[in-house]
Amino acid sequence: MEHNNVILRVIDPANIDTVSALLLDQARVSLTEPGCERFEVYHSRSDAQTFLLIESWATAEDLDAHRNNKNFVEIYKPKVLPLVERIPHPSERLI
Repeated sequence: MEHNNVILRVIDPANIDTVSALLLDQARVSLTEPGCERFEVYHSRSDAQTFLLIESWATAEDLDAHRNNKNFVEIYKPKVLPLVERIPHPSERLI
């Protein structure tokens, strides 16, 4: 199991709604991909510019395939990433 958690901080507050909509679309598509067991998007209550992605993939290969998926390549990379600071946290589940 591969766990990938990502903190995204929107650079310009004017882009919060745009990023939110794009992330919801990314989650919807990602959940249909082979090996995607969890893809959740959280929006911080204490900092409106911060989002958290919680992802679980069956295998490292599934996560790699996700990163080559059309939606990731055509939406997430060119439309979300320029608007945010991204801090990935590949993680190991303890419980």
